[in-house]
Amino acid sequence: MTDKFLLLDMLADGRFHSGETLGQQLGISRTAVWKVLQTYTELGLEVQAVPGRGYRLARPVELLESVILDAIDEPARVLLSALEVHRDIESTNGYLLDKVNTGVSSGFVCLAERQQAGRGRRGRHWVSPFGANLYLSVLWKFDTAPSALSGLSLAIGIAVIRALRDNGITSAGLKWPNDIVINGQKLAGILIEMTGESAGPCHVVTGVGININMPESAGRQIDQAWVDMNSLLEDENISRNRFAGKVVEYVVSTLDSFSERGLSSYMDEWNRVDVLVGRPVVLHMGNGDISGVACGIDMNGALIVDCNGKKERFDSGEVSLRAAS
Repeated sequence: MTDKFLLLDMLADGRFHSGETLGQQLGISRTAVWKVLQTYTELGLEVQAVPGRGYRLARPVELLESVILDAIDEPARVLLSALEVHRDIESTNGYLLDKVNTGVSSGFVCLAERQQAGRGRRGRHWVSPFGANLYLSVLWKFDTAPSALSGLSLAIGIAVIRALRDNGITSAGLKWPNDIVINGQKLAGILIEMTGESAGPCHVVTGVGININMPESAGRQIDQAWVDMNSLLEDENISRNRFAGKVVEYVVSTLDSFSERGLSSYMDEWNRVDVLVGRPVVLHMGNGDISGVACGIDMNGALIVDCNGKKERFDSGEVSLRAAS
């Protein structure tokens, strides 16, 4: 681990630490400590320096650790082949996609404090400030063809909703096909990427990003309305490690059962939290826009839209969806 992250481990508690003490623990000079601290700006971290007291982070950071495993129940924990936590990574999804050809086992989980090139659906950039939110991906092998996994992202959405409920957020809804929202503001997103033979088997990487404590400076980079868990829960402290464990638990349990259960077992729950059903929507297609009224989803996870009295079916890969203003 580099001096940058070793020093961050010492400062994560939000308390003052003298430059001399920090330097002694790292075996570097006080000047070198100061130079390392200057690099924290690129991570979105604010360092406060007070003469006679030393340095501290403006806000404490609960760094992700292997204790995440302690929050996962035993049935889900035995499904994991590995769990890695990275301080800095290009993309958790990209990292696991690269792992596919190395022969790693199903149930490989990757979490990161920051993503330099995190991505959402349709190639959008996923803003991923250091130590603020949750960025995780899970690699899973399915013996079936990719076409048999339609609706998987919707089932994963239900998994995330359940984890949020366990942590006190009960008002979240799902916006087809992969957004978790509250009052029109995005709280979380899901990105599923597949690789494999058309007839199977295939590997699926399921990426989940959830806003926990989004800094305003990072939030200004987001091109849509957003919300985070801290603002919803106000004074309640959220343990990133414990919450990460519950998300992993629900996601891997869903992946494990999906081949047998499919989307049908999630339909009733999806319908209860569908934020668009009955509302006017606009679908942005490659060849133009289509307007209509959302009528829910079918058993394959496709969106049904009433377009001037005719019900049309749309797959998630085809469109970008917005509620009509």
